[in-house]
Amino acid sequence: MGELAMDIPTKDNIARLLTHDHKVKVAGVDCDGILRGKIMDKEKFLSSIEDGFGFSSVLFGWDMHDVLFNTEPNATSVQEGYGDFVAIPDIASFRRIPWEDNIPFFLLRFEVHKAPVPADGRTILRSFCRKIAQDGFKSVAGVELEFMNFQTPTENGYSNDGDPRNIAAYLAKNAPSSLRHLTSGIFSYSTTRPMANKVYFHQIFDRSVEFRTNIEGWHTEFGPGVFEAALKASEIDEMADRVALFKLLVKSLGVEHNITPCFMAKPVYGLAGSSGHIHISLTDLKGRNVFARKSPDPNAKWKDLEELSDIGRWFLAGLLTAIPDLMPLFAPTINSYKRLVENYWAPTTLGWGLEDRNSSIRLIAPPVSKPGATRFEVRIPGADMHPHYALAALLGAGWRGVQKKLEIPVPPTLMRKDKPELLPNSLDVAVARFKAPESVARQIFSGEFIDLFSASREHEIRLYKEAVTDW
Repeated sequence: MGELAMDIPTKDNIARLLTHDHKVKVAGVDCDGILRGKIMDKEKFLSSIEDGFGFSSVLFGWDMHDVLFNTEPNATSVQEGYGDFVAIPDIASFRRIPWEDNIPFFLLRFEVHKAPVPADGRTILRSFCRKIAQDGFKSVAGVELEFMNFQTPTENGYSNDGDPRNIAAYLAKNAPSSLRHLTSGIFSYSTTRPMANKVYFHQIFDRSVEFRTNIEGWHTEFGPGVFEAALKASEIDEMADRVALFKLLVKSLGVEHNITPCFMAKPVYGLAGSSGHIHISLTDLKGRNVFARKSPDPNAKWKDLEELSDIGRWFLAGLLTAIPDLMPLFAPTINSYKRLVENYWAPTTLGWGLEDRNSSIRLIAPPVSKPGATRFEVRIPGADMHPHYALAALLGAGWRGVQKKLEIPVPPTLMRKDKPELLPNSLDVAVARFKAPESVARQIFSGEFIDLFSASREHEIRLYKEAVTDW
């Protein structure tokens, strides 16, 4: 027990924990949710624990292909020539990467002029957690990630060399639609299809335990070569980290097995997209669920609410009144909205209901579940979401409802006689609503963050409009 306690990383003992290492790997999360980092000399790393080290502010000034944004937001320090941010290692994030010879790994947070960088999702989410902690609450979250897997192509077909140059050459000569799925056909919860790639399938689960991105459930999903991982619930800021790290894990193992995992929301025409459902609840500081009601409420406005506490009702009202203005944080790309189309297992309207998987918010509560598991499942996000932005958006929206004691604005979907409100169905519509002066997003996030993220999405919209496609 004493040895276990000693192994909890702190600034005081981290040097000892790295005694036998000569290098460490560090990474921060950019505005597309992608890990950007490098390997550092151990001594250089240890010397930066207190005061950090320089990391170019272009991290939040370009897209996933390193193309600079057309609009120049202040939050990237573009006016200062993309000078350095200060990257601060998060000692509590320490883990080892088992598929890279157990190299030590740390996540980063970023500061500029001794203040948090407005676009740093890890800092944004942590600040929300601290805010609710002041009132005696924590948030617990779980995320379910679906993703499609393809056989990695090469210049000469599908060989095992895995050379990225060959992959690029193959894709230049072949349409993406010619990619071959890891397995054929559609068979959810299959016990046999994973056996065609059983080493890859089981390694993902096992490495997740070692890498602290623990999986609670792991199975095939709806679509050829589609897997789904339900990550084990944890405090919300830790969950966001785990989503980003799980994607790193899967992509890294894919390279070893000549497999390309794809976390796009809608990789293939005619098939359902890949979701990133988020489960969220509040607890007190001792971990007791505060969404659960001590006894059923016979005077509940709707039967679906009988087992949901007042705090839970306010939180739900916060979600319902904010989500339409926060859509770019749940569906951040042009491709995201290809998934949000009717009849493809994804919500297109704003609604809620007890155990209603057809609604955008599913309430999970007694009598179906145990009181301690009372929570909301938000079914809008896809696998391409930025985990820190999306989870911060839900926590911020729900907490706004609690603070304002908002009333739930609409009845459960199955009880409605009118048509539910349509969610924004394209990125340009979503961004316009997100950045509007009257947007609820501006009540939850800083203006600097709104402007930065809007600029990053407007950059994508412009590139899309310029593109000439087969269509």
